[in-house]
Amino acid sequence: MSDSTSQSKFDEIFEAIRRDEQNASYTAQGIDPLYSAHAEARIVIVGQAPGRIAQDTHMVWNDRSGDRLRDWLGIDRETFYTSDKLAIMPMDFYFPGTGKSGDLPPRKGFADKWHPALLALMPHVELTVLVGNYATHAYLHLKSSAKLTDIVHNYQRYLPERLPLVHPSPRNQIWMKKNPWFGAEVLPELQKRVAHIMNE
Repeated sequence: MSDSTSQSKFDEIFEAIRRDEQNASYTAQGIDPLYSAHAEARIVIVGQAPGRIAQDTHMVWNDRSGDRLRDWLGIDRETFYTSDKLAIMPMDFYFPGTGKSGDLPPRKGFADKWHPALLALMPHVELTVLVGNYATHAYLHLKSSAKLTDIVHNYQRYLPERLPLVHPSPRNQIWMKKNPWFGAEVLPELQKRVAHIMNE
């Protein structure tokens, strides 16, 4: 598949997402789907959904959680946003709104509808980094009762294709202090694999 043909297919999916009735209210407000996907992607980061800051600035992970995620990955901000080796696909491409205890969850069925089509155009993906509860349970096909802490602690079970993480929200600082193995074991493994793939 030529570069122009591949880009054309990515463009077609982007327009299809914008035209989808499920996203009509966003499109009417001039809000486009927020994600990045490239034919040469080697790593895919799957998170929850864009936050309000991300939507307003048109940049995924453009907040303190994003700063921490980039630190975990060992990737600088410029590389994170410009490298074709990195794809960023939330479980929902639109900010879902705010609830009583934070952002609302990604809409059900959204990722099932659009992720496969995009992933089919990215045949070189070696590692999918699953950030947070929604992405982890969906991509690992786990029951909702499965605890994220246990899943992340057993991260080696899902390598080399998948690597689950907790969300990098500053609110998880207490969790990290209670689970020192995350910084001692999981993050070094993540950084080693990301560095190897990005430097290929």
